[in-house]
Amino acid sequence: MKKYFSLYKKQFILGPAFKLCEAILELFVPLVVARIIDRGIAQADRAYIFKMGGVLFALAFFGVVFALICQYCAAVAQQGVGTQLRNDLFRKINSFSEKELSRFGTASLTTRITNDITQIQSAVAMLIRLVFRSPFLIAGSLIMAVALDRKMSIIFIVSAVIVSLILYLILSKSIPLYKKIQAKLDRLSGIVKDNLSGVRVVRAFAKTDYETERFEESNEELTRRNIRAGNLSALLNPLTFAILNSAIVLILHFGAINVNVGRLTQGQVLAFTNYMTQILLSIIVFSNVIVIFTKAGASVARVKEVLETNASVTDDGAEDFTPDFTKPAVSFNNVSFSFEGSEEKVLDGISFEILSGQTVGIIGGTGSGKSTVVNLIMRSFDAESGEIKIFGEDVGKYRFSSLRKFLHTVPQKNTLFSGTIRENLLFGNPEASDAELESAVKTAQAEEFVRKLSDGLDHVINTDSKNLSGGQRQRLCIARALVGDPKILILDDSFSALDFATDARLRKALSEDRSDRTVIIVSQRVNTVKNADNIIVINEGKISAQGTHGELFGSSGVYREICLSQLSESEVAAE
Repeated sequence: MKKYFSLYKKQFILGPAFKLCEAILELFVPLVVARIIDRGIAQADRAYIFKMGGVLFALAFFGVVFALICQYCAAVAQQGVGTQLRNDLFRKINSFSEKELSRFGTASLTTRITNDITQIQSAVAMLIRLVFRSPFLIAGSLIMAVALDRKMSIIFIVSAVIVSLILYLILSKSIPLYKKIQAKLDRLSGIVKDNLSGVRVVRAFAKTDYETERFEESNEELTRRNIRAGNLSALLNPLTFAILNSAIVLILHFGAINVNVGRLTQGQVLAFTNYMTQILLSIIVFSNVIVIFTKAGASVARVKEVLETNASVTDDGAEDFTPDFTKPAVSFNNVSFSFEGSEEKVLDGISFEILSGQTVGIIGGTGSGKSTVVNLIMRSFDAESGEIKIFGEDVGKYRFSSLRKFLHTVPQKNTLFSGTIRENLLFGNPEASDAELESAVKTAQAEEFVRKLSDGLDHVINTDSKNLSGGQRQRLCIARALVGDPKILILDDSFSALDFATDARLRKALSEDRSDRTVIIVSQRVNTVKNADNIIVINEGKISAQGTHGELFGSSGVYREICLSQLSESEVAAE
């Protein structure tokens, strides 16, 4: 975190410096007031009263100026550090592979980039404005009190020790609670996210009451921990006020005795009272600062954990080069893969080759490893063993930016961002013309419903694209991938929301769109892959068979079983 503070060295130096100047001026105020009472009022010297009144005004004026400068420095550093942290955290999160994203979880990462950084920003502002001021005022007030009268200053010292002990006891118990509160906030955010994204599923299974109960339980647990921490913190102010107000009573009592015997003046007793008040307010402020720093400390640890996590899949050492498109588009050589913490292999020694310009279908049962093949081609994960080549080069040699230029995928989950259809399509190629967008929409079989929209490509998609049907979202996602005119197009179960007629039209349009494009279709539908040049059958992480639809139906028991689960013998024979 030091590097973020170093960006605002000037603010971190000037801010506290001007705040200390303000505190120094504040320490002189009780002395000036004492002089006004002991000399101006006691001797009815109006000229002296006005003169010292002018001094008080000057102290107040320069104090305000110094405070404003400090406040400005604090605001600049607070917003600057927060902005830099959020930018770096966002970039870091976007560099993570599926492995790191699964480890932290979406809800936790969202809380860290919002709530945790807000806590850190508050701590930065307090560091500049109050961290140095409050201890300085406490120490300065004690020194000034000792200078006025050593015996009376014993009251100050004893009071400060008792208050410090109370402060330590309360904070030592509340600090661990704040760390647990952040973890509970992650849990609550996760429940909210799950319910917002899966609201239709919740309603479909009549689980609204169950989810409400789950949210309330988590919310109540968070509330209980906050109340517990709040109760501890709430003890601080009344106990502190009780100790320091008792000290003021003692000062007035013994001060009155000393005034009667001539050891102290009335102005000095008032100065003692003012210094005690300054100590009281400074300790209260400082205790609140410590609470803020306690919360920020937990947040710093959570943010650092993300920033210091290295992505397991990087393109360090990769190159920008133009691949040889005449070589096989994709080749797997004895590739194996398993997820972290699992001994079972998702893929076990699979090998296949996809020639440039081929349309290849990958089919298999649920959990067979089809999508894992796609993720390895896209390099969302790295293979545990074996070799993966794209156009004759190891996939690890490509920079991500280079790989994504000619290799596009439409994932299982159809994700469109809030904004217009045009803005979503331009993800594939920011420089695409309207003609290219319309061509992609036409090929993806989305032209009909887009034309019916009053604003066409400028139609606004709301959050989570709730104003589109599943089929419409799926076709727009396919159009987005086509806009980039990729050499390799991967459709990972991207026909699931389409009816059979649209499915057939889309496959025909893709085959006519560009003859040299390699298309990889991952599906559980036999109809979707049966016309492919080659079909790869995956079963339990291994390649069961390869060939055309006719060859596989006669030679592969697994493929035949899949076919007969969806089609009758006569339908298959008719094909």
